[in-house]
Amino acid sequence: MYTYIMERTQIYLTRREAAALERAARETGRTRSQLIREAIGARYLTSQDEDETAAVLAETSGLWVDREETGEQYVERLRSGRLATLHED
Repeated sequence: MYTYIMERTQIYLTRREAAALERAARETGRTRSQLIREAIGARYLTSQDEDETAAVLAETSGLWVDREETGEQYVERLRSGRLATLHED
């Protein structure tokens, strides 16, 4: 589960880089995207970034405690159109 908003990007890799990434993905069972995010995290993110994420998670923890419906039920209720018919019981 993602605890953050994802932003799509495009990168260009050499054949050698792409092959290394694909090999690592096969060996670890992770996606190429996961491997790239992990590498960026290890190289460029600081402990301050992790502290901010932890603070947001702590601040939002328990927000649904007083609600009668689950998060899944809420999302299903909001769906409409084609998606609604795909998810009907």
